[in-house]
Amino acid sequence: MKFIATNEAPEAIGPYSQAIEANGFIYTSGQIALTEQNVMAAEDIENQTHQVMKNLFYVLEEAGAHFKDVVKTTIFLVDMKDFEKVNKIYAHYFGEHKPARSTVAVKMLPKNALIEIECIAIANANYNY
Repeated sequence: MKFIATNEAPEAIGPYSQAIEANGFIYTSGQIALTEQNVMAAEDIENQTHQVMKNLFYVLEEAGAHFKDVVKTTIFLVDMKDFEKVNKIYAHYFGEHKPARSTVAVKMLPKNALIEIECIAIANANYNY
């Protein structure tokens, strides 16, 4: 098991790791829209979603992975009315790659975030990007 940490994404705000590599997979912790300085990036869903995706990018990059290596994501939304806006931004980052995904409505997220996303990726996939 390998613990993954990068200064390009916010530090964990509790007793957990940004990600862990185990048994050929990378498991990211849920990312909210905190910047690397642990400040909420914005108050709107679009900018929060972009920041979440940026955070996931840097955590995956530190682990030697990319969005094309992701096999499963889970999205947590405070308001399902934001689903279409999030879908559009999410699709921008994943492009033609379409990992399995669940989207769950939640009552509240840490730091009053509007969105949180976690993912599972294949470690050492060695794709030609």
